[in-house]
Amino acid sequence: MDLQILPLTERKPPIEDEASLVFGRTFTDRMFVMEYDTGRGWHSARIAPYAPFTLDPAALVLHYAQEIFEGLKAFRRPDGNIALFRPRDNIARFNRSARRLCMPPVDEDFFLDALKELIRLEADWVPRSEGTSLYIRPTMIATQPVLGVKPSDQYLCYIILSPVGPYYKGGFKPVRIWISDEYIRSAPGGTGEAKTGGNYAASLLAAREAAERGFDQVLWLDAVKRQYVEEVGSMNICFVYDDKIVTSPLHGTILDGITRRSILTLAKEMGLEIEERAMSIDEIMDGASNGRLSEAFGTGTAAVVSPVGQFTYRDRTVTLSNNQVGPLTMKFFEALTGIQYGRQPDPHDWVELL
Repeated sequence: MDLQILPLTERKPPIEDEASLVFGRTFTDRMFVMEYDTGRGWHSARIAPYAPFTLDPAALVLHYAQEIFEGLKAFRRPDGNIALFRPRDNIARFNRSARRLCMPPVDEDFFLDALKELIRLEADWVPRSEGTSLYIRPTMIATQPVLGVKPSDQYLCYIILSPVGPYYKGGFKPVRIWISDEYIRSAPGGTGEAKTGGNYAASLLAAREAAERGFDQVLWLDAVKRQYVEEVGSMNICFVYDDKIVTSPLHGTILDGITRRSILTLAKEMGLEIEERAMSIDEIMDGASNGRLSEAFGTGTAAVVSPVGQFTYRDRTVTLSNNQVGPLTMKFFEALTGIQYGRQPDPHDWVELL
């Protein structure tokens, strides 16, 4: 399949104040688009001016949520080059999500080449200030106009780009976490490991209640016993417990986070022992009280590493690291962002330069 480059007739004004960038509010001049039809496959791949889509009111995505997406970033390095962090892993996960939602996979090599070409054309949109980046959102939606619960025969796949500022506007600070035993994020056999919009829509009510209580995020528990930790907000979570890194296992209910995977690799290189098992509420609350649990942090594309300062479960609150960023949390954050921005070596070939 060939990639067509359509002419750009109008440009948006350049970003004059990168410090004012808000996550997901500003978009570049161009986007990548292609369509799928059963019997024909993927076709009409093109880089076109950023513009709204026209969807039939009966499009399946609007009624039965057959949709997936991904999130990754491009980074401006000190030498001016632009780097992608583990993009092949994101595209592979995009295809795993597609298969779970009965959607057609993309050709991974072609998709990566198209993504890179899009960023080359939009290189001026990759910000240069400390901590900024270009957020990349590949998406696939079902577009067949039919009111019936079935896999679509038509799909639209696209990639949009958004320059974003530092995740921590007020500095790298610990967050307050509310542990909910009423709401769940996903259940065994469900779509928890797929990156699909329904998972996030289901989290909104708990997130709103957490915010109303003065918390920053929700810690999700398992759907069966409401006792074991799965994720925090929309991130994976790691605990420093008895000087080991403990994180929930990948058994179908949580996302196979690429940042999580990277952190675990770095932890092994630091000589840390890793346990992939779900921690119980009792371990968290008692461990924070008796010192066995010294640090906790979320991992994800947007924040990279998000330090936890407090957990609240029912009427009990515990504090970690005196509500300061723990030493290992900071070490992981600096190591991973150092690789992404080119300040540190990349022995794993995680970075791809454009």
